[in-house]
Amino acid sequence: MKGLEFPTLDKVEVQGKTVLVRVDINSPIDLQTGKILDDTRIRHCSPTIKELADKGAKVVVLAHQGRPGDEDFTTLKKHAKKLSSSIGLKVKYVQDIFGPTAQRAIKKMKPGQVLLLENVRFCAEETLKGPAEKMAKTHLVQRLAELADVYVNDAFGAAHRSQTSLIGFGAVLPTFAGKLMEKELKGLGRALAPERPCIYILGGAKVNDSLTIIENVFNKNIADLVLTGGLVGHALLAAGGKDIGKPNMQFLINKGFEKEIERAKRLLSQHGGKIKTPVDLIVDSEGKPKKLQIEQLPTEFPISDIGSKTVKKYSKIISDAKTVVANGPLGIFEKRGFKRGTFKVLEAMANSQAFTILGGGHIVAAAQAAKVVDRIKHVSTGGGACISFLSGETMPVVELLTKKVQA
Repeated sequence: MKGLEFPTLDKVEVQGKTVLVRVDINSPIDLQTGKILDDTRIRHCSPTIKELADKGAKVVVLAHQGRPGDEDFTTLKKHAKKLSSSIGLKVKYVQDIFGPTAQRAIKKMKPGQVLLLENVRFCAEETLKGPAEKMAKTHLVQRLAELADVYVNDAFGAAHRSQTSLIGFGAVLPTFAGKLMEKELKGLGRALAPERPCIYILGGAKVNDSLTIIENVFNKNIADLVLTGGLVGHALLAAGGKDIGKPNMQFLINKGFEKEIERAKRLLSQHGGKIKTPVDLIVDSEGKPKKLQIEQLPTEFPISDIGSKTVKKYSKIISDAKTVVANGPLGIFEKRGFKRGTFKVLEAMANSQAFTILGGGHIVAAAQAAKVVDRIKHVSTGGGACISFLSGETMPVVELLTKKVQA
């Protein structure tokens, strides 16, 4: 990913042109009222849409909400209202994707207007996966591409997927990265071609994802150290021969992480000195936090946070770093009494002179709760896409964008 190059909006003239913009505004929905509970993703894609409209483009927005069969699989009518409020322009919602109603609405558009088409996943072709050339042959792409001049992908949160609306248009239309996509690829790119020392902080509940990131950053000589907590920290402690106690071990087994513990053993044997695990812990003793030294293991109580000695150790490492990437909280920060470890490590990142990156999901929520999110250099909106990026996996949308430069 070093030296990642891709076409941006600075390279295209859009005045009077019809621009298809794929965004990711998939949002939490109140299942009783249909109300959008968090409009973060809508706000993050707004700069791209507003810039295009301000430059005189006819902006046609493609997006999804939920998956077929899920309770939050619904229309984008409320999203249009939120988007209108966010960009300060009227966004017309059309209850159609590429049929006659949608086509008529697109043909009637004037420069500077914004149109949001229906949930693209209402179209069965959107669930298809394959190379861009194959996706370009679908009705969805052919019907809309013939009405458009330019395609802009700003859906970083879905960049690891190869679905029709994400890559099909790139095979038949001039294609560019939106402002959010540009920001994410440049920001996260610094995590894969970092200024040294480079530290990764991995926690949360996705043990498999964290171990994959560890493999990638050491195999590619990206990170100097990895600091761990959360469930991946528990798995690594167990893999290192620590008896973490029956309730904690049973929790890992119930989650199906036995294979991950064996995998963690291999990682420790290969990179043991570079993988740091907690030196003390906070356990949940009937709802109250209780300090525990590693030497005092096993414990009958659930491990719920890292301890103060670990915080001090990790904070010192962070203060000496030039690049710090965090993905996943180090404890159950949502629960009263068990937020200190995660919050203090985030504060150390916020106070650091390093280029700091938060990898989406729960760690961003923790930073917001700790009131330090504004002092982090790059905050990813990606979630699964961010993990795929940091894990070194092939990302179809990114691959398509970089090919546009090479071509």
